[in-house]
Amino acid sequence: MSYEKVFQMPMLQLYQVYRQKVERKQRTQEELDDVLFWLTGHTKPTLEQAIQTQNVAAFFEHAPALNERRFLVTGVICGIRVEHLTDPLIRNIRILDKLVDELAKGKALSKILR
Repeated sequence: MSYEKVFQMPMLQLYQVYRQKVERKQRTQEELDDVLFWLTGHTKPTLEQAIQTQNVAAFFEHAPALNERRFLVTGVICGIRVEHLTDPLIRNIRILDKLVDELAKGKALSKILR
């Protein structure tokens, strides 16, 4: 499977998909941002700048401080076990997918942010 299209996708495009997903499930943009703050170490101003200007690969490569506890995120997303992924970039993208999925499914933010 080639992830090159995902790596080159503008982060704004992916963020908008995530935002629509969580808002359809009565969750908020602020909760989505909290997930991104926790995962990447961004603050509100740096997150907004990164989302507007970076592609997905650059978003993770230039994240201020990827959370060391992100490896506690386990489970299946899109038929793939997150904890079995070996490529760091793909794993970080899938971890974000899993966190957003948990948010959309109604899981408490305190449980999502392990």
